[in-house]
Order: sequence, then C-alpha cells, then structure tokens
Amino acid sequence: VQLQAYGGGLVQAGGSLRLSCAASKRTFSRYVMAWFRQAPGKEREFVAAITWSGGSTSYADSVKGRFTISRDEAKDTAFLQMNSLKSEDTAVYHCAVRSGVTVISRHRSQYSHWGQGTQVTVSS
Repeated sequence: VQLQAYGGGLVQAGGSLRLSCAASKRTFSRYVMAWFRQAPGKEREFVAAITWSGGSTSYADSVKGRFTISRDEAKDTAFLQMNSLKSEDTAVYHCAVRSGVTVISRHRSQYSHWGQGTQVTVSS
C-alpha cells in the first residue's frame, strides 16, 4: 500500500485544519489507519486511529474532544479533522497503516506502512 498525506499548513491557535490520507495499491482488506505526529526534538507519538471495517476509533488524551478521525471507504481515504488547535499541536503528521488486523495499537512499531508526512504549524 502507498499512503499520501496532505492538508497541513499554517493556522492560528484556535483554528482548524483537515488532514487527508489517501491509500493506494492496497492488497489487504482488514487494516487500521492511524495518525502519528512528531515535533522537533521529540519522539513520534500516537494521535488517533480508526479500524477500516468497523470504524472503531481511538485518540490520544491530548487531542480527545478536539480531533476527529474518519474514513471514506469508497475513496480509500482517512481524514483527521483538527479543531481548537494549540501551539503544542505543531508537528509533522504522518499517516500509517497496520495491515491484516482490526485491532488498534498506539505503538508506532506495529505499523508497517507510512506516508511521507505533512507539516502542521500552529501560531500562538
């Protein structure tokens, strides 16, 4: 599978952005798609994930209530709607796929396919 993430940009604190992750050349039917982020000098951290079949979701505590992950099955695309953005949300956001399973993991080592990342910068 190939993943293409886009939708990042510069936004003021309190604003919103919507990230998209389009999957192509997928050869498996069961999988989990997740968003991770990495700020300068920090490790890559889990943000949110969704199971493709059932639509179950999981969120990091730091984004719960502000971010929403969803999917469009027909377009093989996942979205991350980010509202009430804070300066601490500034990072490169990566989408990732955990193939062959329908169980969400928050560990980046469990994801074998990664997109190239899109920069999100929140100015205070």
